[in-house]
Order: sequence, then C-alpha cells, then structure tokens
Amino acid sequence: MSHAVAEETSTVYAVVAEFDTPEKLMSAAESARKAGFKKMDAYSPFPIHGLSEAIGFKDVKVPFLCFAGGLTGALFGYTLQYYVHVFDYPMNVGGKPLVSLPSMIPVTYEATILFAGLTAFFSMIALNRLPQPYHSIFNTPGFERATQDRFFLAIESADAHFDAEKVKRFLQDHEPIRVSEVEP
Repeated sequence: MSHAVAEETSTVYAVVAEFDTPEKLMSAAESARKAGFKKMDAYSPFPIHGLSEAIGFKDVKVPFLCFAGGLTGALFGYTLQYYVHVFDYPMNVGGKPLVSLPSMIPVTYEATILFAGLTAFFSMIALNRLPQPYHSIFNTPGFERATQDRFFLAIESADAHFDAEKVKRFLQDHEPIRVSEVEP
C-alpha cells in the first residue's frame, strides 16, 4: 500500500527590501543577522566592504579545493616525470642519475599552478550553480536596478525564523523604498 506524501511548497521565495543607499543596506543586513536570520542574500551594483560579513557569508570550500587541486597537480607533474625518466624512456647521459629533483621542479610547479587554477575555475562554476539563466529573485519588482543604483536585501523563506508578515515589518523598520514578497 502506498501513501502519498503531500509536499509543502511555500508560496513565497523571499521577502525583499529595496534600499537607495549602501549604508541602509548594511544597517538592515547587520540587524537581520543579529535578529537571527541566516538564509539571506544582498544584491548591490558594486562591492560593499563588510557586506558579506553582515549577511553571514562564510565559505571555505573554494580555497580548500584549490589547495587539493594544486597538490594533485604537483603529484601528477612529479609522478609523470618520474615515470618517463625511470620506466618509460630511461636515458643515462654522462653518468647523471635518472631522477634529478632540481630538473623536475619547473614541470611540477607548472602542473601545480595549472591544476589549482582549473580547480578554482570549475569549482566556482559548480558551487555557484552556474549557468543559472533564471532565479526567483528576478521576480522582484524593480530588481533590474540592482545593477545600476539600488540595493536589495532578501530574507529567504527557507530560513528557520521566517514568517512573511514579521519579516515585512522587520524590514519596514529600516526605511526601505519598497518591501516585496517574491514568488518562487
């Protein structure tokens, strides 16, 4: 016997406040963080110093992945040269050893840089879930101005403390131009 499980779908993706200055956005973001909101994002036409800390953005995945990619590259570069010089095509020239560490440093170094760079590029694409031609935030009224002269703070419905009416009242206290409920 199968039982149908009713999926709970929220009718709201987020509540979004639109501000006209970066200072108001920073103030609202810091207040939201202090109020306990964790699932939020901010949108600005230019980088704002301290905004990522204000919204609680902490991500250590990319540096770790870059280090792992670089280490893999170093091991690959050294192992490739060792295999070629010792097993595949050993040449004894002038009585020199088959494996000479100083001669292997440039290729090992370049493989490290190559693998770390490629890992950074592809991990950024994957972790940012790109390409993403559509996102619910695009439904926000006036959001096209986020690339021109407006600043937006979105508190998502996935947040544990989310209640649309309470979030609206909370954001209204920070003097936004407009507060909107955004559908998914």
